[in-house]
Formats: sequence, structure tokens, C-alpha cells
Amino acid sequence: MEAIASAKYLRGSAQKARLVVDMIRGKDVNKALAILRYSSKRASTLIEKCVRSAIANANEAAEKANVAIDPDDLWVKTAFVDRGPTKGRRRVRPAPQGRAYREQRHFCHVTILLSNDERPEPKAQRHGTQGDSCEAGETVESKGRKRGGAAAAPRAKRVRRRLRLQKRQTLPPRLKVRRKRPSALPGNG
Repeated sequence: MEAIASAKYLRGSAQKARLVVDMIRGKDVNKALAILRYSSKRASTLIEKCVRSAIANANEAAEKANVAIDPDDLWVKTAFVDRGPTKGRRRVRPAPQGRAYREQRHFCHVTILLSNDERPEPKAQRHGTQGDSCEAGETVESKGRKRGGAAAAPRAKRVRRRLRLQKRQTLPPRLKVRRKRPSALPGNG
């Protein structure tokens, strides 16, 4: 059985509310309520109300269907935050030299879906490995590593540094060439 609850026009930005919702997604209801209760984020109290409303909706739906439901068996199946309007919440803040900065205050809409169905099995495979297709101890290279990406930059830097050090160590000290700095004006050397 599934139950849904949504809280609309909550004060605060959707980006900040998503940080809280990401903490409870996939958790059972008691654990989610404990996380929300002791979270220091401002949005957590409003999201906690929405979770409690979803629990009450599940109990109500179970009573109407004449089915017994245990609230401890519920878990957060889906939770998402949408952006709300900012049109009515535009404010003006004083700025230097007689100017004014316009601010937009944000609203957000939170939707939470609880379920007492069986949870899907978590995937046992780790990132970068494929269970049956590779031999023991062999890992498959990820796409990001093949392409280079941001993670490859430190590796490339280390490789360049290692090559530079090897070049320095192979040349004898007396054969190292020092370049003279060119003078500022030609002919004044």
C-alpha cells in the first residue's frame, strides 16, 4: 500500500530543501523522522510535518480499505522537491550609492510517497566492476577514466612530475645547462 503527501508553498529554496530530502530517501519512516528531528536545517521541520502527514494518509487509506497496516513497516519510496513561484516574494535591499538590489525569496513544493511494499534489493556490484564479465581481481575501467575527465588531471600531473624528476637524475650535474636571462634592451647586454 502506498500513501502520498505533499506540502506546497514552503518558505525556502528548493535547493536547500533537497539537501534534507536526500537524507531520508529510501529510509524507513522511524529512521527518517529521527533524522529530520535532529537535523539542523531549517527545512527539516517542514519536511517532518509532510512525512507525518503521509503516515496519517497511509493509516486513513488502510482503514478505508479495511486493511491492517503497521506504520513501522512504511518506508520513504519517493521524495522530491519542486521549485515554487517567486513572483509574490520579490524584495528590495538597500545598496551602495543610493541603489537598490532586488532579491527573490523562494517557495518550494515537497512531495513524499511512503510504501509498505518490499524494498528492492540493493545492487551488490561496486562502481567500476562488472560481476560475471571480468575475471577475479580484474576491474573494468570507468568511462570517466578512459576519457580523462577531472579525475585524470591529478594523475597526469603526477606522471609529468615523475618524468621531469627522471630527466634531472639522468643528467650529470655539470652538464645541466643554465640559460641566461635576456637583457631588457637589446644591445645593452
